[in-house]
Amino acid sequence: MKKYFIALLAVYSLGQLSFISIASAQTPRVTIPDFADLVERASPAVVNIRTTEKVMVQQAQGGIPGIPEDQAEFFRRFFGVPIPGVPSGPKPSQPNNGKPQEADRGVGSGFIIDSNGMILTNAHVVEGATTIYVTLTDKREFKAKLLGMDKRTDVAVVKIDARDLPKLPLGDSSKVRVGEWVLAIGSPFGLENTVTAGIVSAKSRDTGDYLPFIQTDVAVNPGNSGGPLLNTAGQAIGINSQIFSRSGGYMGISFAIPIDEAMRVADQLRTNGKMTRGRIGVALGEMTKEVAESLGLGKPRGAYVRNVELGGPAAAGGIESGDVILSFNGRDIAKSTDLPRVVGEAKPGSTASVQVWRKGVTRDLTVTVVDTDTTQVVGKKPDSPNANGGAGNALGVAVNELSEAKKKELNIRSGVEVTSLNEGPLARAGIRPGDVIIRVADADITGVKQFESLVKGLDSNKAVPVFVRRSDSTLVIPVKPK
Repeated sequence: MKKYFIALLAVYSLGQLSFISIASAQTPRVTIPDFADLVERASPAVVNIRTTEKVMVQQAQGGIPGIPEDQAEFFRRFFGVPIPGVPSGPKPSQPNNGKPQEADRGVGSGFIIDSNGMILTNAHVVEGATTIYVTLTDKREFKAKLLGMDKRTDVAVVKIDARDLPKLPLGDSSKVRVGEWVLAIGSPFGLENTVTAGIVSAKSRDTGDYLPFIQTDVAVNPGNSGGPLLNTAGQAIGINSQIFSRSGGYMGISFAIPIDEAMRVADQLRTNGKMTRGRIGVALGEMTKEVAESLGLGKPRGAYVRNVELGGPAAAGGIESGDVILSFNGRDIAKSTDLPRVVGEAKPGSTASVQVWRKGVTRDLTVTVVDTDTTQVVGKKPDSPNANGGAGNALGVAVNELSEAKKKELNIRSGVEVTSLNEGPLARAGIRPGDVIIRVADADITGVKQFESLVKGLDSNKAVPVFVRRSDSTLVIPVKPK
């Protein structure tokens, strides 16, 4: 019996060992990638960009408080970083009698996208520069020509007179995945060819009008701007552009311009020297959950139109303040920040199909897109009203008839003007005397009697959207009648 038990235990142990071995073999092994080969291939296409400007330089007086002049000069020469309060340009041996001299303005990064010397960088790196110097990894330095820059997307293209240069292959930023490894190469604080690594933290991060940024935790500091964000295949998937910081240094969050967006801009800059965008003349507001529910949309979606430019293309196409734009040229608009990007891509002069949500139903409209350089018509601000008493209805407001002059001034067809409020729902929502109520739920307001009758019939258990005109904006305020 004892021998049988020992034999059984041996078999059981072997089985356990076999099971553990098989299970271990099936578990995927995750290792940190070795970036050395990638960096060796990519680095020659990454450049240092130094800019200068013409300044009126006076003779330096004294040194840096608390730092000997020889040490301060060491920091200036080695790091190339301006010391606060100290001229960053060449220090003349004597006053220059008011003549401008070339002084260092800043440092940044860039990367070669064409072997004939075409370089991609940030607009803020080269903006305002008198001269742009590009230094390659082999220490050759060139004066660069600015072909064009677009401040809205922070993209710039410069060119140097050189041939057969190494260039970076471009990736597809639409295929970037959250969590994948990425690299940044650049010149933080003027320290050339510095490499940092991290992962993609988020995609389509909205921090500007025209760009959905790639968010990473790659260490990016001043001087990295304009350098490439690389995937593990060595392809440029973005341009490092911004950091979130309370100190001016890296704090764990950085943002890169997706390379697809950057190249779309760069192609226009190379061809035309500027970026041409379409616009339709609307001002947008935030679409909240409460507003969406009160409008019958269910969930927040679309771009809420806060104002329509007087005489602009949107007004000519039938778009009204208070509309929600659900799609533009067949592309769904998920949130308000999507619309400027989609409209911006439309060619000026072209017509676009627009679907809007108005009074509980969708409407299909057609709008002619114009260039962003087209002059905008700005309306006057309304005069301050004189308030009078009485605010006893379910919304807690007293109203007056709207004059024809006021209608014309505010570019509206009808409405009633708020003259006073009590502690009712509209007062709590921030409505004030002088605001004009133009719609309640799906009913346009035509006068005081119609407004009072409409308010009396509201369900006190159900929130309704109240459309309010204030200056050149239309507010949508979901309220429950008291």
